[in-house]
Amino acid sequence: MKNSNRVMAAVLVTALALPLGTPAHAAAEAEAAITVEVIAASGSGCAPGTASVVSNGDDTGFRVRYRDFVAEAGDGAALIDRRKNCQLGVLVSIPDGWTIAIASANYRGKASLRSGATALQRTSYYWQGSSATQRKDAAFAGPLNGLWTTWDVAPVLTYAECGSQSVLNVNTELRIDPGTSTGLSTMSMNATEGDVDTLFNFSLSHC
Repeated sequence: MKNSNRVMAAVLVTALALPLGTPAHAAAEAEAAITVEVIAASGSGCAPGTASVVSNGDDTGFRVRYRDFVAEAGDGAALIDRRKNCQLGVLVSIPDGWTIAIASANYRGKASLRSGATALQRTSYYWQGSSATQRKDAAFAGPLNGLWTTWDVAPVLTYAECGSQSVLNVNTELRIDPGTSTGLSTMSMNATEGDVDTLFNFSLSHC
């Protein structure tokens, strides 16, 4: 499904985006525009127009943001609302002579879990056409009320094709089990600025 509100973000790759072992002086040589664009979005957690991608503040990756991605359980919440998911396709245009991998990802949000309730946040991502999938599961238990954050560092760097356009598929799920709790429990990826914020960091390498 095409996202009618495509967002383009030009990412200037610097020394911080270079993989470990790459000389610092290669930063100037590696400077190149990498563009990222949301081309597909589907799922109960990302209705049309509620998902976007923006460049990272230090120009070493990009952020995925959602405006309405909340799971809830208990206190009259519908069974269908206990699990929310979103599948995104992010088109990444890679300069000639270079290739990139996702080196790490940071997920953060908010939780309000009653005593006896549990929650799960799961995110997986992979380059289209590749069999290598990176997945991160984070479990939470009530009582819990506030912000949360988790980090996912890739044990092995999986690089996209050199000098081409590649699609990074990002699948995210939020799930709540009310257990023995009473009252309403919620789990979202909303950060302090009010949007879901998942940060993907690049690693850059010569082809």
